[in-house]
Amino acid sequence: MAKTPLVLSLTSFFLLFVSSSMAADPDMLQDVCVADLTAIKVNGFACKSNFTADDFFFGGLANPGSTNNTYGSLVTGANVEKVPGLNTLGVSMSRIDYAPGGLNPPHTHPRATEIIFVLEGILDVGFITTANVLVSKTITKGEVFVFPRGLVHFQKNNQKVPAAVISGFNSQLPGTQSLALTLFTSAVPDNVLTKTFQIGTKEVEKIRSKLAPKKS
Repeated sequence: MAKTPLVLSLTSFFLLFVSSSMAADPDMLQDVCVADLTAIKVNGFACKSNFTADDFFFGGLANPGSTNNTYGSLVTGANVEKVPGLNTLGVSMSRIDYAPGGLNPPHTHPRATEIIFVLEGILDVGFITTANVLVSKTITKGEVFVFPRGLVHFQKNNQKVPAAVISGFNSQLPGTQSLALTLFTSAVPDNVLTKTFQIGTKEVEKIRSKLAPKKS
C-alpha cells in the first residue's frame, strides 16, 4: 500500500528529528544558560542566575602545553567545565600540543565529532571504522581533518620538531576515552585483559605499571 502524504511528512519529520538530535547536544531554549558548576548535574548543568563576560572567556589555548609525559602530547580543553558560558551551546574546543615523535594515542569521543586545524607541524592522523578499516592521512599547517563521532582515532607527530592543532567539537563536553588508559588503569580484571590481548599476567602488570599516573 502506498504511503499517504501525511505519513510521508511525519516519517520525514521523525527522521529529521532523530538525525538532528543524535548529531550533537540538544538545542538551547534561551539566550544563555551559563553553567552553575557547583550545582547537582542532571545530564548537564543548571543555569546560574547571574553571570559575567568571564563566564564566556578562556585564555588557556594561547600558549603551548607541556608535552613532557609518556606520550609526548598534551590536550588542553576549552569545554563547559572551563568555559561555563558554553552550557547548552553544543560546541567546545581543545588545543593539542605534540613533542617531536609525540602521540595522541587511540581514543574516542562518545558525544562529539571532532575537526582539527593544524597550527604548526606535520601529523599522521587517522580513524578506524566499525568495519575495521583505517582511514588515514598526513596533514600539515593550515589543513583540517575530521574524526567522526565515537570512532577510535589518533594523531602522531613523526617529525623532529613540535606540532600543534586546534580541535573543535559539536558538544559542550565531548568526553574522551583513551583505549589504553581506560583498559589498563581501571579495574578491568587481569583475566579479561590477558584473554583479550592474548598476553600473560606479567605483561598486563608491566603495562599497568607504565601507564599508572606518576606520583608527585
